[in-house]
Amino acid sequence: MFKKFDEKENISGFQQLKTSVQKGIRSKILEQYPYIETCINDVLPKKEPFRLMKCHEHIEVLVGANGDFLFFRHREGFWVPTLHPYILPWQQVDKGAIRFVLSGANIMCPGLTSPGARMTPCPKGAIVAIMAEGKQHALAVGITSMSTDDILSVNKGIGVENYHYLNDGLWILKPMK
Repeated sequence: MFKKFDEKENISGFQQLKTSVQKGIRSKILEQYPYIETCINDVLPKKEPFRLMKCHEHIEVLVGANGDFLFFRHREGFWVPTLHPYILPWQQVDKGAIRFVLSGANIMCPGLTSPGARMTPCPKGAIVAIMAEGKQHALAVGITSMSTDDILSVNKGIGVENYHYLNDGLWILKPMK
């Protein structure tokens, strides 16, 4: 999604969010990720103002008061965290998949079922953090193309669609203060 993302070409503007809109976004995120209720104030503090960075191709990025990118969404879809793996279920790829994931490739089923890989049970369409064997930080955030049960049984094709990964266009973009 952000493979060829460029600040000058892709950002169309910023919008300061009203308190009521911020509350709405916050409640949507809590609805989508109910297990983060205990740490929501760490991720989206109530008293801090947020801005919305509007981008071409119907992408919106939620920008915190300190300029950090917090969440993004595409076409009024679900809010996806920008590499906050502690609020997402983890899928771990083996060492051989790391370079492909970091170049924006989707995660194939064999990379999730091989030795060194691990999966957290998830349904199709779940937003997941992509971890790597031997690493402690997330490589990417993606959405499952099929359930983890199907990934195990079929073991071919795309298992997770890569949405945002380390060093993609959004990652490289400097914080917007």
